[in-house]
Amino acid sequence: MADPRPTVADFHRVNRGGGLFSESISQWLGAVFALVAQRLGLRPTALTISNLVLGLATSVTVVALAGPVADGDVPAWAVGLLALIGWQVAYSLDCADGQLARVTGQGSAAGARIDVLCDVAAQIALVAALAATAVAQEPSTPTWLVATFAGTWMVNLVTSVMQAGPNAASMVTSTSLPVRVVKLIRDYGAVIFVAALVLAVAPALVLWVMVAFTIVNGGFLLASIAFSARASLR
Repeated sequence: MADPRPTVADFHRVNRGGGLFSESISQWLGAVFALVAQRLGLRPTALTISNLVLGLATSVTVVALAGPVADGDVPAWAVGLLALIGWQVAYSLDCADGQLARVTGQGSAAGARIDVLCDVAAQIALVAALAATAVAQEPSTPTWLVATFAGTWMVNLVTSVMQAGPNAASMVTSTSLPVRVVKLIRDYGAVIFVAALVLAVAPALVLWVMVAFTIVNGGFLLASIAFSARASLR
C-alpha cells in the first residue's frame, strides 16, 4: 500500500515562490524541514519561532563579533560562514512554516500574523548585523546611510505581504529566465547569501552592499508608488 503521508515534493509544490534562488534552494530545504516537522507532529508556529530564534542568534553573534573582526582578532571567514548557515537555515524554516500549514490544513489568521511579525524581527536583527559590521569596518559611515538602509530594507518585506492578498499586482509579470535572473537582487534567499559571502571574504565592502541595496530598494519603492498611482487613476 502506498504511503498516504505527504512527501517533500508535496510540500514544495505549495511554496509561495520568492525568486529563482529561493525556489531552487530555500523552498526545497524548507520542504525537508516541513516534512520532518509533520512527521514529528509539530505545528507551523514551532517552525516560525525556530526561524526567529536562529535568525536572531545569528545576527546578534555577527553584531558582537563585528569589532573583533575589524580588529583582526576573529577571522572574517568564520563569521561569514556562521551567517551563511544561520541566515539560510532560518529563512528555510520561514519557508517551511507556510508549506506545513498549507499541506496539513493548519493555516490560521493568528499563524499568518506571527509569521509576519517574526519575519520583521529577524530582518531588523539582520539589518543591525550588517550596519554594525559596516560601522566597525568604517567608523565614518554616515548615520543617515544606516538609517536609510534600515528603512528601505523593509520595502521588500512590505511589498511581499501586500502581494499575498486578493488585490496583489506585479509591475513585471514576465516569468522568463532572464527576468528572473534580474529579479535575484530582490530575492531574499539570494540577498542574504550575498551578504554572508561579503562578510566572509571582504567585510570592508559591507558598506557598499548597504549603499547598493539602499538604492535598489529605494528605487523599487518609488517605482511601486508610481505603478500603484497610475493604476488607481485609471
